[in-house]
Amino acid sequence: MARLRKFVAYRRLERPYTRTSKFKAKAYVRMNPSPKVVRFDTGDASKNFEYTLNLLSKSDLQIRDNALESARQTSNKLLESNLGLNDFHLKIKVYPYHVLREHALAAGAGADRFSSGMAHSFGKPVGIAARIKKGQAIFQVSVDKQDLVIAKQALERASKKLPCSCMIQVIRRK
Repeated sequence: MARLRKFVAYRRLERPYTRTSKFKAKAYVRMNPSPKVVRFDTGDASKNFEYTLNLLSKSDLQIRDNALESARQTSNKLLESNLGLNDFHLKIKVYPYHVLREHALAAGAGADRFSSGMAHSFGKPVGIAARIKKGQAIFQVSVDKQDLVIAKQALERASKKLPCSCMIQVIRRK
C-alpha cells in the first residue's frame, strides 16, 4: 500500500484549481473520497452548559481529515474517561471537503515507457482536507465550571495532533 505523503506538500492554502476541458469526462474531479472523521458531535448536545471552549487556528492552512479524526479521538477519550458521556459536548466545527490530488510519476527502470509525464497532470484524488482561516474555530467543547480544566486539557491534546499552532478561547454563556 502506498504511504501518505508528508502534509507539508498540502498545508498551504491556495486557490483550488478546477480543470475546465472541452471534453465532459475530463472537466471534473472523478472521485470524492469519504471523510475519515467518524463523528462530528459527541456527548450531550441537548444540555445547556455554562462554558464553551473553542480551539482557534493561528494561521491559514489545510488540515487533512485523518488529523481531524486523530485529534477528535484523543480529546474525546480524555473527556469520556473523566467526565462521562453526559457532562460535555464536543463538536468539530470544520468539514473536510477539499479534494487533495497528486500526480504520481513512475520512478525506476523503464518508467519512461508507461509514465505520461506532464501530459495529464491534473492528478488523482488521494484524500480530503478542511480549509481553515486564521481565527476560525476547529473544535468546540461545552462544559460546566467544575469541568473547565479537563476541557482545556482535552483541547490542548487535540491541538498537538493538528499541523498548526492553536489557541483556546473560553466563553461564558450565562
